[in-house]
Amino acid sequence: MSNAAQPQPGRQRPAAMLVLAAVERAQRHGARAGAPAPASASVRSVLEHLAVHPRSAQGRAVRDALRTLAEEGVLTRARRRGRDVFSLTPAGRRRLRRGRAAAPPADLPESPQHQAWRNARACAALELARFRASLGRALADGRRLLEADPPPHSDEWLVLGERLRAAARRVGSAWHCLHEWPEPDDALADVDDLGEPACGSLPAAEAAHLRALRAGRRNVRLWSPGGS
Repeated sequence: MSNAAQPQPGRQRPAAMLVLAAVERAQRHGARAGAPAPASASVRSVLEHLAVHPRSAQGRAVRDALRTLAEEGVLTRARRRGRDVFSLTPAGRRRLRRGRAAAPPADLPESPQHQAWRNARACAALELARFRASLGRALADGRRLLEADPPPHSDEWLVLGERLRAAARRVGSAWHCLHEWPEPDDALADVDDLGEPACGSLPAAEAAHLRALRAGRRNVRLWSPGGS
């Protein structure tokens, strides 16, 4: 057999059921706070749910499978912002249900939202003590400025204010990730709606301000690498 007739390593077509399940989960997890799940899933999000690198041979195989499934009528294919997006058709949902009922389905990899939760908890467990120590040093420096004689130049207070804000926010974010962020249920999109019960007892303006402060609290990439 010639080389051209042999399948390329890593380019085997992925199981159709797995791709359909990834599209379904990508749609379900694509919701945003206060909005329904989007009607379609991007190719990148489907690849993320399959834990496949976009530029790998397997990534190209998934793209081929998506196009084939669209031709078969179990997915719809559309364009959104210049990129292909896919969604399950009624026939695709029926096929997925029948496949799950006929045999135990192959498990999808860990979902991106669960991986984000797990990684954030791990980072917070490693960094929280350091963040607390950093905030403690900043507070101690503030006490020294308060007690300084003669009083310091105003610039020192301005610089300390920025330092305190960043240090306190790192502590709050890490504490939330480690102790307050519940483990996601893959049946639902894990959306931080920012409206915990405490907001309900506050005046509207204060509740809105608190929700604004909570924005980004689960994003560990906002933690600066220094923090001292």
